[in-house]
Amino acid sequence: MATENEMLHSSKAPEPVGLYPHARRAGNLLFLSGVGPRQRGSNQVPGVELDEAGNITAYDIEKQCHAVFQNVRYILEEAGVSWNSLVDVTVFLTNMKDDFATYNRIYAEYFSENQPCRTTVEVSSLPTPIAIELKCIAAVGEKQTQR
Repeated sequence: MATENEMLHSSKAPEPVGLYPHARRAGNLLFLSGVGPRQRGSNQVPGVELDEAGNITAYDIEKQCHAVFQNVRYILEEAGVSWNSLVDVTVFLTNMKDDFATYNRIYAEYFSENQPCRTTVEVSSLPTPIAIELKCIAAVGEKQTQR
């Protein structure tokens, strides 16, 4: 488990695109940096098609949702924290109008048992050619109860 104030760099999640850790523990909380659907070791994004200039020509939000949730799980597991310890999720979508219904359906599959607080916002773009990014906070070192 991540120790107090420890920075975590996952061996499974995609490499950060800047100088920041995948996660950092502060007290009984684990803060995850923004996590996207890219695959570790490449710039590949599941379901994304790019033109010669690197602009997105098509994407599959369903594939990206599954990939981003898997990447969050990788970071949590390497920190010794369970999926059910998530207490807050902020979601950034680049196309709320077209993608929200699909994202919301898939989100419900992953969070049917644990239901963290959630905020979803639309942004004009993200740092890589992705359509979704998650910012998460998990509780650590305490028993998690459900009501």
